[in-house]
Amino acid sequence: MTRSATTGRPRRARGRELFDGARLALFQGLFSACAEEMGVTLMRTAHSPNIKERLDHSCALFDGRGRLVAQAAHIPVHLGSMPRAVEAVLERCTLAPGDVVLLNDPYAGGTHLPDLTMVSPVFAPPPMGRISRAPDFLVASRAHHADVGGGSPGSMGLARDIYGEGLRIPPVHLVRRGRVVPEVLTLVLGNVRTARERRADLLAQIGAQTTGERRLAELIAGHGLKTIETAADALIAYAGRCVRAALAELPRGRWRFADALDDDGLGGGAVRIAVTLVTGGPRLRVDFTGSSPATPGPLNAPLAVTHAAVTYAVRVALGGDFPVNHGSLSGVEIVAPAGSVVHAVEPAAVVGGNVETSQRIVDVVLGALARALPARIPAASYGTMSNLLAGGRDPRTGEAFSYYETLAGGHGAGPGWHGASAMQAHMTNTRNTPVEGLEHAYPMRVVATRIRRGSGGRGRFRGGDGIERTLEMLAPARVTVLSDRRRTRPYGLDGGDSGEPGRNLVRVRAGAPWPDMPGKFVVDLPAGALLTVASPGGGGHGRPTRRTRR
Repeated sequence: MTRSATTGRPRRARGRELFDGARLALFQGLFSACAEEMGVTLMRTAHSPNIKERLDHSCALFDGRGRLVAQAAHIPVHLGSMPRAVEAVLERCTLAPGDVVLLNDPYAGGTHLPDLTMVSPVFAPPPMGRISRAPDFLVASRAHHADVGGGSPGSMGLARDIYGEGLRIPPVHLVRRGRVVPEVLTLVLGNVRTARERRADLLAQIGAQTTGERRLAELIAGHGLKTIETAADALIAYAGRCVRAALAELPRGRWRFADALDDDGLGGGAVRIAVTLVTGGPRLRVDFTGSSPATPGPLNAPLAVTHAAVTYAVRVALGGDFPVNHGSLSGVEIVAPAGSVVHAVEPAAVVGGNVETSQRIVDVVLGALARALPARIPAASYGTMSNLLAGGRDPRTGEAFSYYETLAGGHGAGPGWHGASAMQAHMTNTRNTPVEGLEHAYPMRVVATRIRRGSGGRGRFRGGDGIERTLEMLAPARVTVLSDRRRTRPYGLDGGDSGEPGRNLVRVRAGAPWPDMPGKFVVDLPAGALLTVASPGGGGHGRPTRRTRR
């Protein structure tokens, strides 16, 4: 028997299907494989290095009510916020077979404008389908496109509102009944700098949607709609039971923690993020009351991003081997005051909320959980994606180019292990751009990429080291760096030292000085200029001993 997703009491599954653990695991694998194959399709057919090389994309599968059923092992900030995008599509759009809806609106389930989301319905063929013709399932993908307009190449500049960040797209049909809507595609491409690349990536994303639809339709044809729906229900109910049981094992109490972002890039001071966790029983309350109000600069996190960061942090803290779906998001209540830095309201600028504020939300939630679970939670990791963007005109082709990358850093050490060095952490799960791919695609040269030795915090267990990358501009370019932890440092735990802050440096010509740049800046650089971005190290854990001092 399965159990009710709401009461946990035994019930008979729809039809005559019953699921034991082995059969449930089989369907979990089948659902996840649909999402994974969508990601492979997108990676293999995209043109931009950011999608095909760095894998800055995510794919997931939802039931007809918009509940997450399964996801690929992609990017946490994408996946945790994608359910809100699917909800927005179901609320605002009428869906038919062959449709694809496009959106990036941060106030309608999006994250920030460069993340373009596509949602497609899946209908079981007659006579299996319902008379109402509501979708039986949905597939969704989200990919970071290297430019969607705005004041700076890469669409991640220091805007003061959403209107300065680029093209904002509410849920709109890009494909109707299998045919691309040319007016919508023309509108999008008319507002970006790299139209040819954007067109290719959009078509690749549509192809990924088609892959997901076909694979899910094959599952329905092979097992029957009732079986597939019952399996989805059973997986959601199982994940919910697992999460509620894990939450009930947490020690009862109120656990507080606060940290800060350096600034908003527009001259303001530190941006406080505070949290109070209330544990006890099968629920967890996560309250951000006391966090800073919305910033003038682009660090405001949409509510969907805050949900993604919280659910990620709680999930990794709870541990356990259970599926990530709608059920695993249950049991957690999030209080995020509207108009604060963790709940952006229109027209707040949000591009850094997705990439920087999300990381600090993870830091404070894990910091609070470390007080409840000191033997389980590591010190702070590097705490910033160190976003690096450059754009201009490529003299080799005469066409516009737009480069985007996030840099890895040092992981926090834990109670029993050293932190990893030079790896992505928390809300990002991307790769670096290979040197060969970067230099082939853009008029830039990679002068150096190295581990930043000694940047991790000391402790009985050492924090991981960050990295340092130096690029030479081979053509004039407008460069944007959106980074943090250049003043504040990734915290250590249990007597461990904090990690070293990051640094940004620019040399405009040979023989010129290397001044320290702020954490967030936009600058026009000439050909021959050098840019160095050095990411922070992770915090240490435990008091350093003679053997671990360095």
